[in-house]
Amino acid sequence: MPETTAAAVVLASGAGTRVGAKLNKVYLPLAGRRVLTWSLDAFARAAGIGVLVLVVRPQDAEIAAEVLAAHPGPVELVHGGPTRQASELNALRHLAPRIGGGLIDAVLLHDAARPLVDPRMVEDVLDATRRYGGAVPGLPADDIVAVAADGTRLGGGAPEGAIRVQTPQGFRAEPLLEVYEQAEREGFLGTDTSSVMERFSSLPVRWVPGSEENFKITYPHDLVVAERVLARKS
Repeated sequence: MPETTAAAVVLASGAGTRVGAKLNKVYLPLAGRRVLTWSLDAFARAAGIGVLVLVVRPQDAEIAAEVLAAHPGPVELVHGGPTRQASELNALRHLAPRIGGGLIDAVLLHDAARPLVDPRMVEDVLDATRRYGGAVPGLPADDIVAVAADGTRLGGGAPEGAIRVQTPQGFRAEPLLEVYEQAEREGFLGTDTSSVMERFSSLPVRWVPGSEENFKITYPHDLVVAERVLARKS
């Protein structure tokens, strides 16, 4: 019987307009490579990831093919949908035969705009996913304060235990697919993967410590910071 493995889904189907470039930001140059190639490389090096899926916009198919031609390992290409959740569902439906056949037991979903994800974090999320059912990396939200409804005063700090959620977010594959199909039927649109799971599933989600370096490329200066981090590491 074939060995069960985990799948990683790298989401590159957004536009990223706030970065101020005509090109989809995940294809912008970063330390001699394109932004999304750093994520692909991290998942390829992480133990336990046997299937790697890249979700792209149809209009980016040509440049995505260029990226994959330079990637040393196999990557499966899926076209995204009009929303992040629709893109995730397209990826899960692509994996559905292997999920149903017991060949894929866990799926990790990652935003390609977080290029500094580390293979060790991927492995930590996968381990917690298999242990508990779901896992998300995050950082304590100790810099958040509440504001009164009229904006006139501060009302204290963030709720105890609040975190800033990052990706990859991992879940057991079969319930993840079922939940996304249910959300599609009911027209529910969540803010991220974990919010969809929380809406339709009782599967526990474990917090895994994230990393300050695992930030999202949103604005032009984020690329400068990422370049500096990579230069320091090299």
